[in-house]
Amino acid sequence: MKTRSNLERVLESRQFAVTGELGPPPSADAEVIRKKAKILKGHVDAFNITDGQTAVVRMASWAAAVMGKEEGLEPIVQMTCRDRNRIALQMDVLGIAALGINNMLCLTGDHQKFGNHPAARGVYDLDSIQLVRMVKDMRDEKKFQCGDEMAVEPRLFIGAAANPFADPFEFRVTRLAKKVEAGADFIQTQIIYNVDKFAEWMKGVRDRGLHERVKILAGVAPIKSVGAARYMKTRVPGMDVPDSVIERLQGVTRERVSGEGIQLCVDIINQVRQIEGVAGIHLMAIEWEEVVPEIVEAAGLLPRPRFTP
Repeated sequence: MKTRSNLERVLESRQFAVTGELGPPPSADAEVIRKKAKILKGHVDAFNITDGQTAVVRMASWAAAVMGKEEGLEPIVQMTCRDRNRIALQMDVLGIAALGINNMLCLTGDHQKFGNHPAARGVYDLDSIQLVRMVKDMRDEKKFQCGDEMAVEPRLFIGAAANPFADPFEFRVTRLAKKVEAGADFIQTQIIYNVDKFAEWMKGVRDRGLHERVKILAGVAPIKSVGAARYMKTRVPGMDVPDSVIERLQGVTRERVSGEGIQLCVDIINQVRQIEGVAGIHLMAIEWEEVVPEIVEAAGLLPRPRFTP
């Protein structure tokens, strides 16, 4: 019998889902995970555990996921192709499923040259689309990628990422379609600040009927400062921060700018909720988890539904 995660049940019930994000520390400090988990509990349906984000060495995602689970939260383990070949990836898939973790997000991974070990050798044996297909075959066909059969399959709700803003824009929906065809059950998008462009992408998604085949969670995040907004606009590939966002943050005092950044996030949530085909949000407040309860409440997304496994 297939075990369904809480996130899967929320989405199947057509309730507007909320997922969060938790970044493991660059140390073995378990209290960091427990403290962040306590903040998120009751405000998200599941939480992502990032896997060496920005290619910086951090606590293993599966280990942090277990700690978060012990605090009563449902994990979504991120798994990147940067550091593992297909043997290691399949071993980790079996391991997280055996630990009772039922959600996984398949990513290619940030290139190691951007992290704190730029001389490390990247693996990239597979990409994210191939990883989605491999995990789906493990789950649905009980087969390893080599064709060998297994006794007990990993019962996972399979996720992938999408960036509606990367160039060339005209191929963004096609790339999403490949992930859906490979077997993705849900999608979490890049952070949205340009709602109009996101709405245009979603129209292309609907035109191909993809919103009926996969659950799309719109990525949102608060901004702490005008400087952070400018940095994302000019230095972060694949981000689209309109001038109107920077102008809005410039119009308030330094003491109030973070509050305006939180309100901006709430406003974007309210806008994307009105777009047909959006099944929920993925709220990214890395190293600012304490504002998640305020944002979720202000957006009218409490209380969160809870399903018994």
